[in-house]
Amino acid sequence: MITLTATAITHLKELLASQGATGNAGLRLHVEKGGCAGMQYTMRIDQGNDTDQVYTQGGVSVIIDAESHGFLQGSTIDYVDSLNDSGFKLENPNAVRSCGCGTSFEPKRD
Repeated sequence: MITLTATAITHLKELLASQGATGNAGLRLHVEKGGCAGMQYTMRIDQGNDTDQVYTQGGVSVIIDAESHGFLQGSTIDYVDSLNDSGFKLENPNAVRSCGCGTSFEPKRD
């Protein structure tokens, strides 16, 4: 399960509307090798497909491909707007450590 905060839902609705997103469009989360901690997050507006896991909350969807799902299971997505940074942020219980910018992480090992 992926959880969105109320603030993240509000900002994702605004983002989808501003981009004219239609149909089953949502926020796609993906994990790939890279970043300073070993794995990095990518996010974009996208359409879901049959192989994706889709979580819908508050009228918006988060789309995760099968390979990324294990890295993201149980995560919370928030939207932060601070003096230094703004954007969607992940709180990932599957991360042993994260880099300072919050876009990469080291996953737990089985």
